[in-house]
Amino acid sequence: MDIKQCRYFIAIAEEKQITAAARRLHMAQPPLSQQLKLMEEELGVILFERKGRMMELTQAGRSFYDYAVTMTKYMEEAVMEMQSFRHGIRGKLAIGINTISDRLIPQALQQFRTTHPQVTYKIQQNESAQLCRLLDDGKVELACVRMPVQTKRYEVLHLPQEPLFYISSTPLDSPTEMGLGAEMGTYFEQLTGIPLLLPSTEGLGMFELILDKFREHQVTPSIMGECSDINMLLELIRLGFASSIVPHTVLQLYHEHPFHVYRIQDQHSTVGSALVWLQNRYLSKPAQHFVQLVQGMLPSGSI
Repeated sequence: MDIKQCRYFIAIAEEKQITAAARRLHMAQPPLSQQLKLMEEELGVILFERKGRMMELTQAGRSFYDYAVTMTKYMEEAVMEMQSFRHGIRGKLAIGINTISDRLIPQALQQFRTTHPQVTYKIQQNESAQLCRLLDDGKVELACVRMPVQTKRYEVLHLPQEPLFYISSTPLDSPTEMGLGAEMGTYFEQLTGIPLLLPSTEGLGMFELILDKFREHQVTPSIMGECSDINMLLELIRLGFASSIVPHTVLQLYHEHPFHVYRIQDQHSTVGSALVWLQNRYLSKPAQHFVQLVQGMLPSGSI
C-alpha cells in the first residue's frame, strides 16, 4: 500500500461517497472503487459499510483512518522540509485571496516580506468557495475567505469584523444623520426598491450574507444581479448603473471613487473574513510564520 492509496481512502472517508471523493481527487469513479477494493483485500478487512448512497467507516476503517492521516501528514512534512533544504531559503508562501480581500492581509504580506526577504510567493485570487477547493487540492496552503464558509475541515483564524456600507452615484432622499462632520447612515428599510448589484456570486459568500441581513429586517431588496469583479462593480456604480452594499475594506482600498457613502445602521450588520488552512496537513515554514504574523497583528481579544 502506498501514500496515494492512503489519500484515496481519506477522501472517501471524509466525503462519505465514492462519487464525491472521485470528484475531489479529479479522477473517475470506477478506478477509485477498484482501489478501495484492492485496499480492503490487502488489509483483509472491510473499511466501509454501504448505507444507501453513503459510506460509513467500520471500526477497522476508523482505526485505519487515523493511521492514514498520520502517514500522509508525515510524508507531506518530509517533502516540504526537503524542498526547503533544496532551495536553501525557506520555501514559498502559497496563499489564496478572496475577491474582496480583508485589508489586513496585504499589510501582513508587506510586513512578512521585510522579515522573510528570500521567500517567494504564489498568490491566487478567487471566490471563497473556489479557494476552499484549492486548499483541498493542495494548490494553496492558506486562504483568506469571506465568512461564512463550511469550516469543518479547516483551522480558522478569524479576522476583525467590519461594517457594511451602501454606496451609490446619487444621494439617498432621507439618510440618517450621524452627527456633524460624520458620514451619513441608512437602514435596510430605506433601501427598499433601490436596484442593487451585489458583490460576489449568487449562492456564495458575500451575496448570501447581505441577503440574510435584509431577511433579518424583514425587508425585500430589489436585487438586479451580482458582480464578482470589484473593479467592474465600482465602475458600474460610478456610472449610475446600480447601487450596491460593500464591506468597509472596499472603501479603504478604492477610496478614490467619488461615491455617496452611507454606513448601514445596525450593530449586527457586520461581515468578517478568516485565514483558513487544512486540518491534519503539514504547513510549510513560511505558512506557519505567516499565520503567526497575522495572529500578532490582530487586535487584542479578537483571537
